[in-house]
Amino acid sequence: MTGLTPAAPHLLESLPRFLLFAPVLLFSVVAHEYAHGYAALKQGDNTAQMLGRLTWNPLKHIDPFLTILVPLATFWLSSGAFIFGGAKPVPVNPRNYKSFKRSDIIVSMAGIAVNFALVPVIAALIVALGLLGRGLPVLTPTISLLQLTFQYGILFNLVLAIFNLLPVPPLDGSHVMKYLLPPAWAIRYQQLAGGGLILLILLLTIGRPVISAWMAPVSFLASLVLGAVAPFVMTSPWTS
Repeated sequence: MTGLTPAAPHLLESLPRFLLFAPVLLFSVVAHEYAHGYAALKQGDNTAQMLGRLTWNPLKHIDPFLTILVPLATFWLSSGAFIFGGAKPVPVNPRNYKSFKRSDIIVSMAGIAVNFALVPVIAALIVALGLLGRGLPVLTPTISLLQLTFQYGILFNLVLAIFNLLPVPPLDGSHVMKYLLPPAWAIRYQQLAGGGLILLILLLTIGRPVISAWMAPVSFLASLVLGAVAPFVMTSPWTS
């Protein structure tokens, strides 16, 4: 037996928006993973390169759960108001690092650094498109859609960066936290990685107040950046 949930009609109406946002989300998660692989290579580990993961080809980074099911599920559960996802983690071998501790931190933070770095780059693209639109008003509908996509790109990259800073194994932030703990605690802390997914699910459900507090900087930073580019954002019937 099949049927539609009450939220489904709204979801179907939002499907074009999903297709509009999906490419920038995919690019953001691929950039995050590429950064890990590139940083690992510079730190002496070529595992990602040997396995064909040091590439911008999104097909090499797609994970059925993180890249497909999670975005669809978050989009569905939020009735089209929110979308989140990730890519298949790039494999690294810390034994190849030049300096284990220093290299581990650099590789772990590389993805987060790239997501933060993409925010001003995307903001600059929004401004450039706005200036182009002022000179060529006929392009307003197309430019407004691109700018809308990039505006969500700013949000996606901030979410990816700050979420991955969570000190929950195996998220990137845990690779820094373990070095701040006494050795005995650090060992037990790293053992949490096996149940890290369960911990994240608990945080995203019954621990939502904690996650909301942790992710609060996203709204603040997004407001600052989006407010700065707002004068250059074109409006059209598609985005108004």
